[in-house]
Amino acid sequence: MHDQKIKRIGFILVDGFSLMSLSSAVEPLRAANHLSGETLFEITFIPAAGTRASSSVGIISEGQSIEESGYDFDLVFVTAAGSPIKYENPKLLKYIKMLSSKRVQLGGISGGSALLARAGVMTNHSFTVHWDHFEALQEMSSQFLLKRSLYVIDNGRYTCAGGVAPMDMMSALIASQHGRKLAKAVNDWFIYTSVRAANDPQRMGLVEKYNVHHPAVICAIELMQNHISDPLSSEQLARLSNIGERQLSRLFQKNLGKKVNTFYTEMRLEHAHTLVTQTSMPVIEIAISAGYESLNYFSQKFKQVFEYSPAQLRKNKTSLALENSQLNQNNG
Repeated sequence: MHDQKIKRIGFILVDGFSLMSLSSAVEPLRAANHLSGETLFEITFIPAAGTRASSSVGIISEGQSIEESGYDFDLVFVTAAGSPIKYENPKLLKYIKMLSSKRVQLGGISGGSALLARAGVMTNHSFTVHWDHFEALQEMSSQFLLKRSLYVIDNGRYTCAGGVAPMDMMSALIASQHGRKLAKAVNDWFIYTSVRAANDPQRMGLVEKYNVHHPAVICAIELMQNHISDPLSSEQLARLSNIGERQLSRLFQKNLGKKVNTFYTEMRLEHAHTLVTQTSMPVIEIAISAGYESLNYFSQKFKQVFEYSPAQLRKNKTSLALENSQLNQNNG
């Protein structure tokens, strides 16, 4: 790294990256250059494989290969979506490690943080990732210092949740590098008048998500979220929510249109679905993580909700990923 000033910024693009996330990161930097009349930031695109990368909507971005790009950067972001925990690219992980060894600051956008973690460069660094990858990363290692924040800046590591969260993170970066006045001007340029704080949540709260307001129902849902692998009984949920079991059942039916156990089961199976599609964890371990002792019973319940058993769904996802990879190679 040259000095504390951040000027040369690279964006590693993994096939399937979110165009919205990339734009939300790059455009504020471009606007800072435009509004200041100076080249405050130099931007380089680095496809993770070859010289072209395809976004989630099929738009192709061209750039320098990893070999051409070298290490002369102040900060390099990894931008990824899809299934970053299962993404295989040894050359990319090696490049990330080399950037770190040369004291280049690193960042992760959306699923890019997962690749930083897999490269082993997030040790002793707090970081965040898109909520869809959070549980899979937690299962990968209990040593990761994960936070459910919008973005985290921690000692040379810049990570954010993706979506439009890069706008908020870049506003903080621009302010720290070139002052709040320019950062505010950039926000106004994009009509982004309500910049969010780093610790703001990635997802709407339970009240907004489920449109429920009864404190006992909200408490019960929170308990369910915190007891996926060790599910509580309906009686325990009611007692810990300070309400009778029958009354809780009536409230769930009235507010959510589902029985307590049905709602809880679907939540646990959604957790399992994430692990099946985003990790290589053995299915038996996923079953245990979702609170099931019997693999057969788990597979039956999973198939009832998602039409395929965990093994079938994983096989289908793998086949689709291979087809897409071959298609990208043919188009390259």
